[in-house]
Amino acid sequence: MKNKNRSHIIFLGILTVVSFSILQSCKEEKKKALSEKPTEALTVNDDFLQIFNGETLEGWSGDAAYWRVENGNLVGEVTPTTLLKNNTFIIWEGGEPDDFELKLEFRIEEAGNSGINYRSDFIDSIPFALKGYQADIDGKIRYTGQNYEERKRATLAYRGEHVAISSQDNAEEPGSLKANVSNNCWQSREVLRVMGASDSLKKKIKFEDWNEVHLIAKGNRLQHFVNGILMSEVLDNDLINRKMSGKLGMQVHVGPPMKVAYRNIRLKEM
Repeated sequence: MKNKNRSHIIFLGILTVVSFSILQSCKEEKKKALSEKPTEALTVNDDFLQIFNGETLEGWSGDAAYWRVENGNLVGEVTPTTLLKNNTFIIWEGGEPDDFELKLEFRIEEAGNSGINYRSDFIDSIPFALKGYQADIDGKIRYTGQNYEERKRATLAYRGEHVAISSQDNAEEPGSLKANVSNNCWQSREVLRVMGASDSLKKKIKFEDWNEVHLIAKGNRLQHFVNGILMSEVLDNDLINRKMSGKLGMQVHVGPPMKVAYRNIRLKEM
């Protein structure tokens, strides 16, 4: 009886060792298979659509004197011989997004002044010009991250601010927009909270290097992230002046010669 029990114990021990060896072998094979897959295959599909192909300006409209493709990047440049009288944009022709997320990277020279416009309208009297919400970008990092409304209500939220915009009673009267702007800032606004000092947030933005931007527009909530950090947030309760959909484009600004580059431009409409 003892010999029978001993044989049974030995058999179980061998079975355990064999099972463990098979399990380890499977783990090693799985690990090897994963390591041999390309990076793209391991990336979760996040439903973002590449809207710039890195080779041509197909799907975009802008003045070729200022916009081109260079080394896979969308480049906007003002030279001493092409100084601007009005801000000019390159505009995505793929639609007028309402609720969306936009991700991209930018690099801008110190003298540069640019921005990403969204939910914007054409200006009929000026070629390739937009008016509307803008994620501000500049080379000296004075304004990068703030929400500035081009040719409308001016600054809605400075860097570090979470702001609620209220309606203006006389907003439909001629000249009322201009009358409600002081020091280049819309006056019918309330700072709900401060997310961080502007100078502290500035340190999170790389000078003359690539930075990541993530814009989220959902309903009347507009969020601007730079390098993963929320730089400004606007709740636009202004039923008359706000926009819930519109054109998307990048800007080069009136001023000295400058150069800005964009890449990895991805859009997800919600």
